[in-house]
Amino acid sequence: MTAVDCDVLVIGGGIVGLSTAYAITRAAPGTRVTVLEKEAGPARHQTGRNSGVIHSGIYYRPGSLKARFAVRGAAEMVKFCAEYGIAHEVTGKLIVATERSELPRLHALVQRGRENGIPVRELGPAQMAEYEPWVRGLAAIHVGTTGVCDFGAVAAQLARLARDAGASVRYGAGVTRIGRRPTAVAVRTADGTVLRARALVNCAGLQCDRVARLAGDDPGMRIVPFRGEYFELAPSRTSLVGGLVYPVPDPAFPFLGVHLTRGIDGGVHIGPNAVPALAREGYAWRTVRPRELAGTLAYPGAWRIARRHWRYGAGELRRSLSKRAFTDAVRRLLPDVTPDDLIPAPAGVRAQAVLPDGTLVDDFLISQSPRVVHVLNAPSPAATASLPIGREVARRVLEAL
Repeated sequence: MTAVDCDVLVIGGGIVGLSTAYAITRAAPGTRVTVLEKEAGPARHQTGRNSGVIHSGIYYRPGSLKARFAVRGAAEMVKFCAEYGIAHEVTGKLIVATERSELPRLHALVQRGRENGIPVRELGPAQMAEYEPWVRGLAAIHVGTTGVCDFGAVAAQLARLARDAGASVRYGAGVTRIGRRPTAVAVRTADGTVLRARALVNCAGLQCDRVARLAGDDPGMRIVPFRGEYFELAPSRTSLVGGLVYPVPDPAFPFLGVHLTRGIDGGVHIGPNAVPALAREGYAWRTVRPRELAGTLAYPGAWRIARRHWRYGAGELRRSLSKRAFTDAVRRLLPDVTPDDLIPAPAGVRAQAVLPDGTLVDDFLISQSPRVVHVLNAPSPAATASLPIGREVARRVLEAL
């Protein structure tokens, strides 16, 4: 048998990778776990670059992993934050229909929420004003279990808990090669270190398909990165938003549209839109990595998305390039906003799994091969659902051992 340095190697120090390490140490004390993260600290990408919303699970198909894990995860996340003193608040949110064509979709969300066991209240304009006096719409639903928290702080706490249980978390440890033997998996990091383990977990987020191929597996999908651009309301205007306000989403897309989020710091985030990123970690238009961009452009699924959804994409690009167009999208919900009220804020990038036929993978996607578990689609609401996702991945890898 090949000598090993640990039992499980976890690639990725975002909230899902750290939750997995934490779950393994809880489910099987004494299991030797090492987390490898290429950045200098945890939660530097999807986990730390979002609006911090604890999602209720109302949007997701009943019975799907997203629905089950988000509903369960929201309650667990609030409890976790309370237990460890992490800033959080259960604010509730409004989902607002601003056009008659959206009313059937709003009513469908009510039914879906109830099927998922989520308390939902239907509101008329007068009732909406009790929650959000400055928001305008024809009708809305109130979802009481939605909240906000600091997911970066949650990830840091998970890293501490995993370390306290004996796990090792190594930063600045990007993975360059993966080799597999019948009894072990070997990983080489950028500094030349080689680590051998009995099993491997791929929680690499924006790089997860690349890591799967390094491990010799065909992931059957490709990560197509979409940048989400945000603004903040000027401090003098934050009183316009009391909690969380969302438009009615288009069911053809996994994106929720430009929404309003009062964060734990009292500031109001507005966004995101969804535009193609020119690099896996392309947080601005000027960030271009030719090899990564070429890989996206060579993927048939990316072109099929573009052909199928060009009209939607054109609107998103227009809102990216024009602050006035972005403001117009906000004014559908919040008519009193002007372009001068919006201050640019840091962007995020969504690691969206796309199938070769151009289908946007809607559910969480977890696959397995001998001694390896791959988490291949875990964008929002993965942060909300990170605790149950971690347990599920831990269960699979411990069975593999």
